[in-house]
Amino acid sequence: MSKEDKIIPWWTPKIGEREKELLKTVLDNNFPNEGQFVDLFEKKISGLLGCKHAIAVTSGTAAIFLALKSLGIGSGDEVVIPDITFIATANAAEMAGAKPVLVDIDPKNMNISVESFEKSITDKTKAVIPVHVSGRASDMENIMRIAEDNGIKVVEDAAEAFMSIHKGKYLGTFGQIGCLSFSPNKTITTGQGGIILTDDDDLFMRLKELKNQGRRERGTGGDDTHFAVGYNFKMTDLQGALGVGQLEYLNERIKRMKKNHKIYAEELKNSGKMSLFEFDIEGGETPQWTDAYSGERDGLDKYLASRNIHCRRFWLPIHRQAPYKLKDDMFPNSTKMSYKSIWLPSAFTLADSDIIKVCENIKQFFNGG
Repeated sequence: MSKEDKIIPWWTPKIGEREKELLKTVLDNNFPNEGQFVDLFEKKISGLLGCKHAIAVTSGTAAIFLALKSLGIGSGDEVVIPDITFIATANAAEMAGAKPVLVDIDPKNMNISVESFEKSITDKTKAVIPVHVSGRASDMENIMRIAEDNGIKVVEDAAEAFMSIHKGKYLGTFGQIGCLSFSPNKTITTGQGGIILTDDDDLFMRLKELKNQGRRERGTGGDDTHFAVGYNFKMTDLQGALGVGQLEYLNERIKRMKKNHKIYAEELKNSGKMSLFEFDIEGGETPQWTDAYSGERDGLDKYLASRNIHCRRFWLPIHRQAPYKLKDDMFPNSTKMSYKSIWLPSAFTLADSDIIKVCENIKQFFNGG
């Protein structure tokens, strides 16, 4: 493949020799179920984030579902969710038996609008799920204040915000519970998998019961004591070993992702027809992905794709998805911004020259191709 034909991916995971060594250890131990590597992965995550408890589960979706269940949220309850997020956030509330209440977003950062959240509150509102889109912090100070004033629980969807810091504190550790995802398009991956974060000892015990058939400790499958109704959302040691190995590259990957964004910001600062969503990198925010918006998004996406530069268009607003269909005029910001927004190539596998090439092609597009 020539230099001109080289594909610049939007994202690509990377698995190294260390993970393969750890996976072989799991296979040699002949115990691929939840075990020592899941325990180690949980301890490493809680240590990194300064959180008392980390509970490994099968996915980020499962993490949000279990978080809501642990808080006693279910039938008849309302859970406030931003209209711009991956649909899993709403689906998790639906799984718990609650009603997802969609609200508009702040167009400056694509996160939940605090004003819209506050206006949506009823006597049935039991939780809010702020989503930190691309690793940008939602307005957690005001969200926490409003939630506390109204007896509402805060479950952070930090699926895109692992290791992202807001005002000296890691995202996912502000609310009663935070949820992480380790799917293949994240900084580290366990294939599928998620982590639930909490400092609350009672919630920790309840979450353990919920993820493991009502057991508070790892069971035998025989004469175990089951304290409550629970489910099977255990992470396996195969996933845990993969995660432990991936963490060894964490710092260098974060450094690369921040550099990607800084190059974009410098190279495209005078691009009048496209704007980047801003990150407070100096304050500790980590761009999971670099995203931008333009009235010519679709044309730009097609132009870059024709040059082997892969982007990803933003999610459709949830209110336009069949299971949650609502009128556009209820969501003016998300309706407008979704169709302008795009994730640019952001992989930690990219080099400076790759990002510069993307920027050159963006400039060429806006200058008439």
